[in-house]
Amino acid sequence: MKCFQEAVIHRRTSYSLGKLIPVLPSQIIAVVERMTQEVPSAFNMQSARVIVAMGKHHEKIWQITKETLKKIVPLESFSATETKIDVFSSAYGTVLFFEEMNIVKDMQEKFAAYADNFPVWGQQANGMLQFSIWTALDDIGIGVNLQHYNPLIDAEIKEYFTVPDSWELIAQMPFGEIKQPPMPIEKISINACSISSSLILPLISIATVILAI
Repeated sequence: MKCFQEAVIHRRTSYSLGKLIPVLPSQIIAVVERMTQEVPSAFNMQSARVIVAMGKHHEKIWQITKETLKKIVPLESFSATETKIDVFSSAYGTVLFFEEMNIVKDMQEKFAAYADNFPVWGQQANGMLQFSIWTALDDIGIGVNLQHYNPLIDAEIKEYFTVPDSWELIAQMPFGEIKQPPMPIEKISINACSISSSLILPLISIATVILAI
């Protein structure tokens, strides 16, 4: 197991996934449960909801996705779309990420001054959860990628898994055996995105004066 920074650096998007996973399914579930329990959220509202789908349930997700896209993708383009969906279906399982909007609404009512922020904070926490599960699964040798076919598939996914209407589908995360290591990617230099120190220092001085008053 890597240290946190090493795990973050090592995390990559793996598209070529299979079903011969190097760990027990129970270990994957344990990782997802632990990350869901521990990832922070604003006001500790814990509005994220997760389903770990394996076997026929995993395959059903991508069957629904394929059938939904077939209705809207032009026939001449559907072959490429179908191939892409079949790649996701070839994985071992899928993590579905939801946001429980009833909790968000409750928090908006309890803390009206921050009402506009709670949907944003919920999405931020959900993103942290996705990243944490992704990194933790990668750390135990499981390949992962992240997809967003919502809201096209929301209704059928909710019906199949019998989840409340208040659960808003956020993302789909196929996971499985890493059949082919992901290609290296080039990251934008952090220097290209940074504010120069000459600009930062005056701001710090101003802030210090304001705080002192």
